[in-house]
Amino acid sequence: MIFTKLILAHLLGDFILQPNSWVADKENRKLKSKYLYFHVLIHTILSFIFLWEVKLWWVAVLIGITHFIIDALKLSFQNIKTKKRWFFIDQLLHISAIAGISFYFKEFNISFLQNTEFLKIFVAALFLTTPASIVIKILLSSWTPVSEELNRLQTESLTSAGKYIGILERLLVFTFILVNHWEGVGFMVAAKSVFRFSDLAQAKQRKLTEYVLIGTLLSFGMAVLTGILIK
Repeated sequence: MIFTKLILAHLLGDFILQPNSWVADKENRKLKSKYLYFHVLIHTILSFIFLWEVKLWWVAVLIGITHFIIDALKLSFQNIKTKKRWFFIDQLLHISAIAGISFYFKEFNISFLQNTEFLKIFVAALFLTTPASIVIKILLSSWTPVSEELNRLQTESLTSAGKYIGILERLLVFTFILVNHWEGVGFMVAAKSVFRFSDLAQAKQRKLTEYVLIGTLLSFGMAVLTGILIK
């Protein structure tokens, strides 16, 4: 249970008990900010409290040290453009440190990599991300509607939003099938239809509507077929 306890301490220390004013001060003053050290101290204390074993005091201290090093790297190298990237790097490193400690106590092992069912699900989920997006893009390449309306819609859209929407919807559909909740697939189709095709109806572009409809059906079809094959 060491992993769960340390993750709980991390969530409380990094998100619940860290005011925005502390974050702003750390980003402005970096290693000179007193709140950086308060923040590390809180993590150390929380880790010790949740572990609640005197003999594990060194684990709490190690968490504090690794947290300081990771946060110091983040504050030293991040800038406005890389702030989002460094947030995820920071969290990944913190979780990796906790996982490493848990691995030391033999809470984890890599035997799951020998599990055939796990590998099948992992490979299927991986296929439904970028590989499926590329396959759909290639299949639709000969039908891409070239028009001012398409260019306008792409300009008004968020960068790569369509790609990530497709990935998320395929993974959700795949998950619904694995847990035997096909009604969730129907909900996803209905939700996509309401939000997406209402915009296309206003655009009054028949070719564009057909293009998006084919892409949507291909996306859902791949997810459903993949789910059925895994089942």
